Amino acid sequence: MAVSIRLRREGALNSPYYRIVVADSRGPRDGKFIEHIGNYDPKKASNNVNIDLSRVDYWVGVGAQPTDTVRSIIKNARKAAPAA
Repeated sequence: MAVSIRLRREGALNSPYYRIVVADSRGPRDGKFIEHIGNYDPKKASNNVNIDLSRVDYWVGVGAQPTDTVRSIIKNARKAAPAA
């Protein structure tokens, strides 16, 4: 099974809210997922990402591939983690 770490869209029309999930890459964007590992709210000005970096490390270690957007979110979360 090809596993990816990607965004799952939720929220109302014109008010998007995303969950960062681990899912089978062949499934639909908002379909079933294996594990929920974080949240991303693009409407918030600051502190708009909440992600469990230990679970990200685990899934990347077993072969999951993050999408480009999620890779950027993870990189920014790692920069912010030591400051917090």
